[in-house]
Amino acid sequence: MENSTGHDIAEALGLLLRRSTRAHLYARLTAGLGEAVDELTYPVLSGLARTGACSAADLGREIGLDRTTVTRRADRLERAALLQRQPDPADGRATLLALTEEGRAVVSATRQRLAAGIDASLASWPPEEAEAFARQLRRFVDEGPFTPEQE
Repeated sequence: MENSTGHDIAEALGLLLRRSTRAHLYARLTAGLGEAVDELTYPVLSGLARTGACSAADLGREIGLDRTTVTRRADRLERAALLQRQPDPADGRATLLALTEEGRAVVSATRQRLAAGIDASLASWPPEEAEAFARQLRRFVDEGPFTPEQE
Protein backbone atom coordinates (compact mmCIF):
# COMPACT_ATOMS: atom_id res chain seq x y z
CA MET A 1 0.00 0.00 0.00
CA GLU A 2 1.84 3.04 -1.28
CA ASN A 3 -0.04 5.65 0.77
CA SER A 4 0.59 4.03 4.15
CA THR A 5 2.19 5.70 7.15
CA GLY A 6 5.07 3.25 6.81
CA HIS A 7 5.61 4.35 3.20
CA ASP A 8 5.58 8.04 4.20
CA ILE A 9 8.11 7.42 6.98
CA ALA A 10 10.29 5.25 4.72
CA GLU A 11 10.36 8.01 2.09
CA ALA A 12 11.33 10.66 4.67
CA LEU A 13 14.03 8.40 6.12
CA GLY A 14 15.38 7.76 2.64
CA LEU A 15 15.93 11.49 2.22
CA LEU A 16 17.56 11.79 5.65
CA LEU A 17 19.86 8.82 5.16
CA ARG A 18 21.18 9.74 1.72
CA ARG A 19 24.95 10.01 1.66
CA SER A 20 24.70 13.49 0.09
CA THR A 21 22.41 14.67 2.91
CA ARG A 22 24.84 13.42 5.55
CA ALA A 23 27.87 14.92 3.76
CA HIS A 24 26.14 18.32 3.53
CA LEU A 25 25.17 18.20 7.22
CA TYR A 26 28.67 17.12 8.29
CA ALA A 27 30.23 19.91 6.22
CA ARG A 28 28.02 22.48 7.98
CA LEU A 29 28.74 21.01 11.41
CA THR A 30 32.51 21.00 10.92
CA ALA A 31 32.98 24.36 9.16
CA GLY A 32 35.83 26.31 10.70
CA LEU A 33 36.90 23.59 13.16
CA GLY A 34 40.29 22.99 11.60
CA GLU A 35 41.77 21.53 8.46
CA ALA A 36 41.53 17.92 9.66
CA VAL A 37 37.84 18.15 10.59
CA ASP A 38 35.48 17.77 7.67
CA GLU A 39 32.63 15.64 6.35
CA LEU A 40 35.04 12.71 5.88
CA THR A 41 36.62 12.71 9.33
CA TYR A 42 33.53 13.74 11.30
CA PRO A 43 32.10 10.18 11.41
CA VAL A 44 35.36 8.95 12.97
CA LEU A 45 35.24 11.61 15.69
CA SER A 46 31.55 11.15 16.34
CA GLY A 47 31.85 7.36 16.35
CA LEU A 48 34.69 7.44 18.87
CA ALA A 49 32.64 9.75 21.07
CA ARG A 50 29.88 7.10 21.11
CA THR A 51 32.04 4.01 21.50
CA GLY A 52 35.02 5.21 23.49
CA ALA A 53 38.46 3.85 22.64
CA CYS A 54 38.28 1.02 20.12
CA SER A 55 40.11 -0.58 17.22
CA ALA A 56 39.87 0.78 13.69
CA ALA A 57 38.02 -2.39 12.67
CA ASP A 58 35.44 -2.03 15.47
CA LEU A 59 34.99 1.66 14.74
CA GLY A 60 34.57 0.86 11.05
CA ARG A 61 31.70 -1.50 11.86
CA GLU A 62 30.11 1.20 14.04
CA ILE A 63 30.25 3.93 11.37
CA GLY A 64 29.93 1.83 8.21
CA LEU A 65 33.47 2.20 6.84
CA ASP A 66 36.20 -0.35 6.25
CA ARG A 67 39.22 -0.50 8.56
CA THR A 68 41.60 0.94 5.95
CA THR A 69 39.42 4.01 5.41
CA VAL A 70 39.08 4.53 9.17
CA THR A 71 42.86 4.25 9.55
CA ARG A 72 43.52 6.88 6.84
CA ARG A 73 41.04 9.30 8.39
CA ALA A 74 42.41 8.58 11.88
CA ASP A 75 45.90 9.47 10.61
CA ARG A 76 44.66 12.97 9.69
CA LEU A 77 42.96 13.37 13.04
CA GLU A 78 46.02 12.15 14.91
CA ARG A 79 48.26 14.67 13.11
CA ALA A 80 45.80 17.36 14.26
CA ALA A 81 45.99 16.03 17.86
CA LEU A 82 42.27 15.18 17.88
CA LEU A 83 42.78 11.49 18.45
CA GLN A 84 45.55 9.31 19.72
CA ARG A 85 46.57 5.72 19.32
CA GLN A 86 47.11 3.73 22.48
CA PRO A 87 47.97 0.12 23.24
CA ASP A 88 45.04 -2.23 23.77
CA PRO A 89 45.28 -3.42 27.39
CA ALA A 90 43.58 -6.69 26.39
CA ASP A 91 46.03 -7.38 23.53
CA GLY A 92 49.51 -5.88 23.56
CA ARG A 93 49.80 -6.29 19.78
CA ALA A 94 46.67 -4.25 19.05
CA THR A 95 46.12 -0.49 19.00
CA LEU A 96 43.05 1.46 20.02
CA LEU A 97 41.90 4.83 18.70
CA ALA A 98 40.81 7.33 21.35
CA LEU A 99 39.76 10.95 21.35
CA THR A 100 42.05 13.52 22.93
CA GLU A 101 40.69 16.40 25.00
CA GLU A 102 40.83 18.53 21.84
CA GLY A 103 38.94 15.84 19.95
CA ARG A 104 36.23 15.73 22.61
CA ALA A 105 35.95 19.53 22.41
CA VAL A 106 35.45 19.34 18.63
CA VAL A 107 32.74 16.69 19.03
CA SER A 108 31.06 18.83 21.68
CA ALA A 109 31.12 21.84 19.34
CA THR A 110 29.59 19.86 16.47
CA ARG A 111 26.88 18.44 18.72
CA GLN A 112 26.05 21.92 20.00
CA ARG A 113 25.81 23.15 16.41
CA LEU A 114 23.54 20.25 15.48
CA ALA A 115 21.24 20.81 18.48
CA ALA A 116 21.07 24.55 17.73
CA GLY A 117 20.22 23.85 14.11
CA ILE A 118 17.46 21.44 15.11
CA ASP A 119 16.12 23.91 17.67
CA ALA A 120 16.10 26.65 15.01
CA SER A 121 14.25 24.45 12.52
CA LEU A 122 11.62 23.64 15.16
CA ALA A 123 11.28 27.24 16.39
CA SER A 124 8.04 27.78 14.46
CA TRP A 125 6.47 24.63 15.93
CA PRO A 126 4.36 24.87 19.07
CA PRO A 127 6.62 23.67 21.92
CA GLU A 128 4.34 20.76 22.81
CA GLU A 129 4.49 19.48 19.20
CA ALA A 130 8.29 19.70 19.12
CA GLU A 131 8.51 17.88 22.46
CA ALA A 132 6.06 15.20 21.28
CA PHE A 133 8.06 14.76 18.07
CA ALA A 134 11.28 14.31 20.07
CA ARG A 135 9.64 11.69 22.32
CA GLN A 136 8.10 9.84 19.39
CA LEU A 137 11.29 9.89 17.35
CA ARG A 138 13.24 8.48 20.33
CA ARG A 139 10.61 5.75 20.71
CA PHE A 140 10.78 4.92 17.01
CA VAL A 141 14.57 4.71 17.14
CA ASP A 142 14.47 2.55 20.28
CA GLU A 143 11.66 0.24 19.17
CA GLY A 144 11.53 0.52 15.38
CA PRO A 145 12.98 -1.49 12.53
CA PHE A 146 16.56 -0.28 13.03
CA THR A 147 17.14 -1.84 16.44
CA PRO A 148 19.56 -4.78 16.53
CA GLU A 149 16.71 -7.06 17.66
CA GLN A 150 14.89 -6.31 14.39
CA GLU A 151 17.84 -7.15 12.12
